[in-house]
Amino acid sequence: MASKSGTLYIGVTSDLARRVYEHKNKFVPGFTSRYNCTRLLYYETGDSPDGSIARVALIGAADPQWIDLGVDLGIDYRDPSLRSG
Repeated sequence: MASKSGTLYIGVTSDLARRVYEHKNKFVPGFTSRYNCTRLLYYETGDSPDGSIARVALIGAADPQWIDLGVDLGIDYRDPSLRSG
């Protein structure tokens, strides 16, 4: 789920339609309601919650210190031509 401003939320559920409905209507207090993450941008299906959680964990395993990989690509975030909108 994501907000219009680009805040991302990653989760695991056994009922995607119900969970998206809950997030869109802000029925679940917490991160998604606080940051207005109401847009479903991407989903994957899996055979088990453990497999899905392992897939999400790949981000942490690939970049455990949450280093901004854009810096390594030479992206200058201060460049006003890169700003959207």
